[in-house]
Amino acid sequence: MLRDPSPNTVRAYTSDVRDFADWCAEQRVALLPASPETVLLYITDLAQRGAKASTIQRRLPAISHAHELAGHVPSPTTDPLVRTAMAGIRRSLGTAPVQKTAMVTAELRMLVAVTPAHTLAGRRDRALLLLGFAGGLRRSELVALDMEDVRETMDGLRVRLRHSRSAQDGEADEVRVPIAQHPDTCPMRALRAWRCAAGITTGALFRAVNRHDQLASERLSDGSVARIVQRAARRAGLDPSRYASQSLRRGLATAAAQCGAPARAIMRRGRWTSVAVAHRYIRAAAVAQEKALASCGR
Repeated sequence: MLRDPSPNTVRAYTSDVRDFADWCAEQRVALLPASPETVLLYITDLAQRGAKASTIQRRLPAISHAHELAGHVPSPTTDPLVRTAMAGIRRSLGTAPVQKTAMVTAELRMLVAVTPAHTLAGRRDRALLLLGFAGGLRRSELVALDMEDVRETMDGLRVRLRHSRSAQDGEADEVRVPIAQHPDTCPMRALRAWRCAAGITTGALFRAVNRHDQLASERLSDGSVARIVQRAARRAGLDPSRYASQSLRRGLATAAAQCGAPARAIMRRGRWTSVAVAHRYIRAAAVAQEKALASCGR
């Protein structure tokens, strides 16, 4: 039993359990208590969707703690079936970070085009994809947004990030997202359509929507962002395993580099502190441009 957890631990456990709960709801299996087979299928699905071994490993104590709090002992995470599967995942995935493909602007347009604009879930997904890309937001920043954190102005959106990693001395970061030239891919218009359809006036901005296209009260989990990106990629005929939530953030940096933005501007827009990270995106953009030039006239 975890005793006197820190606020950061509580926040991480809450997010991890929420992702497991979302997955159980999608699969229509019991959450509490979950069977060892359910946990096994969950961690296997995470691995197949490109999650890091460290991320999958972190989910297990969160699930275990939730079971202990509910009085379900022993936890299904202690079952030899789950332990053996986790050991296999660690061996096959290792601990090196897996870099997902940066989503270029053309691909983003494809994803938005195949995401329905007439359903509640579709409007939410369109707003999340466009805001995540244009704002260069991390998945944790997207799901932590409240209605009060996003404000419309004459030239676009001002997004307050109260839980940003790069925030200094507890002060919230602010990201400005300009109005897009194309209405179909404008974050402000998409967000306005989602807000109006959902009827949300306060609290969590991006919330779960059930299979009947009805709004739920709980906010999305971190893992839901990756599932939204991959679902849209699948609809667009792209390989969903190549994309995840970080594809949106990486895509903004790549697009900015392709437009000739200097490294310092890219770092400031994406709130990166590492010059090496910015240069990695610039190199990726340069390679893409060289391939495009090489194919001209063929």
